[in-house]
Amino acid sequence: MSRALLYCAGGGIGDSLVASVVGRALRQRFAAVDALTLPGHRETLQRVPDLDEVLVDDGGDERTLAAKIAERGYDACVVTWATARTARVAQLAKIPVRVGQARRLYSHRFTNRVVVRSELGNVTAHWSDILLDYARAIGCDAADHAYHFVPTAGDERDAETVAREAGLSFDGSPGGFVVLNPCNAIASQRGRWPVDGWGALATALQERFEAPIVISGGPGDVSIVDAVLRKGGAGMTSVAGKLSIGAFGALARHARAFVGITTGSMHVAAAVGCPTVGIFPFQSDFPERWAPLGERTAIVRPSYPCHRGDTKETCSDYACIAHLDVARILAAADAVS
Repeated sequence: MSRALLYCAGGGIGDSLVASVVGRALRQRFAAVDALTLPGHRETLQRVPDLDEVLVDDGGDERTLAAKIAERGYDACVVTWATARTARVAQLAKIPVRVGQARRLYSHRFTNRVVVRSELGNVTAHWSDILLDYARAIGCDAADHAYHFVPTAGDERDAETVAREAGLSFDGSPGGFVVLNPCNAIASQRGRWPVDGWGALATALQERFEAPIVISGGPGDVSIVDAVLRKGGAGMTSVAGKLSIGAFGALARHARAFVGITTGSMHVAAAVGCPTVGIFPFQSDFPERWAPLGERTAIVRPSYPCHRGDTKETCSDYACIAHLDVARILAAADAVS
């Protein structure tokens, strides 16, 4: 049986979920398609129906990992997050066809080298389409660029437990609540995330939809979410740190809408079919490239000027977050819900 490997070990959860579209494309030629990813991304990719099995690159010895991969007898490997390590592992595993990024010191380790379109100045193509260039290099493609995520029965039970503890209706049909995600990796890492804008948005969403607002986030975001709750007021609840990625997907599947900053949870919400609004507050963001993909999605582009030379990693005040464009976000939420 012909087998292919999608090696997507890098970035955040959203990166791996978007890369899973390459797995769908590989099915045109290969009977089985597995993924090799980071430990923290395994649960996400295990819920992608386009992949058969999900393996983990835990950062250990390259030759040991390569030997395990070689035992599986892959005919081809597509490396969507190319580094010196991922290029070496694929080569050491003696996979005959290895597709990866061109113009790197380690690119000689790939048999098929692809120039990433963003390096040629393309800032409008969605990242899923850019990654599909790797699959196209060996004659594979996918007409549907939307990534898929299917929560398990256990995820549904876990989400229902958390929802009922929060006093939410969870009867299997969407429409009972709105999910708001005010956090991303930068928020939890830097500890200077303004909450006034998110509090104002939470209140506005509650008034517009006349529905409970569920504020989500990871374990490291609890303090930020609690601060937003204090700004927002009654009728709001936190699920920050209470849900696995699968259970979050199950919760989002039953929500009236997801509204949140661009992050992995935004992509998961879109992937389960939740009406999704992605907020891209920074001038350095590329909304077209990282827009959520799904049947009902919208993006809100940056409208607040950044300080000269600032990046999201170095900004001193995050004024764009403190002054979220609530009116435009509400309009986007109205359009998709």
